[in-house]
Amino acid sequence: MDKFFQHSIFDMKLEQVLEKELEESKLWLSREHEESTYRRDLSARIELLSWVLKNMKNPEIQMCNILECRMKEIILKINQTHSIIQSDKLHSELGILNWILYQVCNR
Repeated sequence: MDKFFQHSIFDMKLEQVLEKELEESKLWLSREHEESTYRRDLSARIELLSWVLKNMKNPEIQMCNILECRMKEIILKINQTHSIIQSDKLHSELGILNWILYQVCNR
């Protein structure tokens, strides 16, 4: 099997995993009616998954590097904030990005 074909299959499976996660997150968000940390995290998850799926369509973009850079930026923000509420939001976003990084870069 040639490398291009293998890479295409890999991308397709990864894209399917991320799209399934996106669909499930949207479903759970539609069921969550109260403003809560869970709802906020679902919204962030949907936004980040959509962002990654959009960027994956461009073969010139190296997603692992972009994800790592974004995570480093968030860590810097966490270290600079004195607000527990703001820090909690950033930690949630960091956790979501960490899961996405694992899915994208460890396959």
